[in-house]
Amino acid sequence: MSKCAFLGLGVMGYPMAGHLVAAGHDVTVWNRSAAKAKGWAEEYNGEAADTIALTVDNADFVFVCVGDDPDVYDVVRPAIAALAEGAIIIDHTTASATCARALFAEAKAKEIGFIDAPISGGEAGAVNGQLTVMCGGDRAVFDLAKPVIDAYAKAVKLMGPSGAGQLTKMVNQICIAGILQGLAEGINFAQKSGLDVDNVVGAIGKGAAQSWQMDNRASTMGRGEYEFGFALDWMRKDLRIALETAEEIGADLTLARQVDGYYAQLQNMGGGRWDTSALLARLQND
Repeated sequence: MSKCAFLGLGVMGYPMAGHLVAAGHDVTVWNRSAAKAKGWAEEYNGEAADTIALTVDNADFVFVCVGDDPDVYDVVRPAIAALAEGAIIIDHTTASATCARALFAEAKAKEIGFIDAPISGGEAGAVNGQLTVMCGGDRAVFDLAKPVIDAYAKAVKLMGPSGAGQLTKMVNQICIAGILQGLAEGINFAQKSGLDVDNVVGAIGKGAAQSWQMDNRASTMGRGEYEFGFALDWMRKDLRIALETAEEIGADLTLARQVDGYYAQLQNMGGGRWDTSALLARLQND
């Protein structure tokens, strides 16, 4: 059993922290909304603290799952200041590699470990403990953190030095954007052709066109259901980070940039909280 702190109880962090309790760890949580932290503590028989410093006091592992770079800095820096040597911070936020590397260096200066560990699998993956975790940092620190992360993950992999986890998550989001746009165009084509979408997916979903998105989103897309899943507001944040990084490294993200523009159109349609699969709604609105 390890003493763990969890900072940030959104749709992902809330169940993830619960899995740590189920695995036998001693967990204290903090959230900007204190009521949510207290509610979590009651549900999971854990502890809630009013400040970051109190939450991470004597913690072996500190888990972070917030929104964007500024949030990560605001949460991690007070944690670094309050932690003892040898503690390890695992940041599950999808943020920039620049942010990860800066905090890695600040933590290392205090002999604290830092792993950037963005996640994939959505809310269902968090609830079911089936997340994929892409990590960047030192091997020795990763080896200590992995058995604890395993409480809510189906796959945990060290991708390279600090920042490599965030770069891998960017690749993940780039690929998802392209796959969803292709799926949206395919379903739109099927509907305009008078085909039954579920029958089409039942056929092509057994061949080379198969994907997680097709298996899990094609039917709901065909029915125009988008009030669930990973909000496209967050996808735009992730794509912004990827596009900024692409400018820095000279990578061509023509398709990702185009799809980001389509998501902007959906936001203007009032769909900022719709699932990322809502790309089909834009085509049907033309």
